[in-house]
Amino acid sequence: MKSWDERIDEVWADAAGDEVGDDTIARIDALAAERGSDDGRAEFERAGARDSAGRPAEAIELYRRALALGLDEEHRPQCVIQLASSLRNLGDYDDALAVITQEERISADGPYRDAVATVHALILASAGNPAAGLSIALLALVPHLPRYHRSMTAYAHEIADLDT
Repeated sequence: MKSWDERIDEVWADAAGDEVGDDTIARIDALAAERGSDDGRAEFERAGARDSAGRPAEAIELYRRALALGLDEEHRPQCVIQLASSLRNLGDYDDALAVITQEERISADGPYRDAVATVHALILASAGNPAAGLSIALLALVPHLPRYHRSMTAYAHEIADLDT
């Protein structure tokens, strides 16, 4: 018999490339029910299904509940990233920035740091600070460049000041 995680992964694999709708939500909800409403991971998966279906307002409540219930170090940053993205999608830039900047401090060296930077950049651009967003995106790219770290870092900092 497949594990709960394998069955969740299977639902997401089945939905890949397709528009997520009520069927995917129902499948995720059925699996989440096996773990109960006091399980952070189950609530995270429920949130993700709604978010993927274009229902960010419903997802936000569930993401917050999942974080309050507790998530492991693999799923907690994913949840924060998705929460911040959903807040951005609804135009709540201040809350989105608060959530993502806190995560930047928590997981500065974590595996999701580039994803955090990407969402941070998108939030800033959406909030009317595109130069600051570009600066953050460039700074996230610098460690991946084979050369030019010093000059690209300087340019990124220079660009950040263009929004002021």
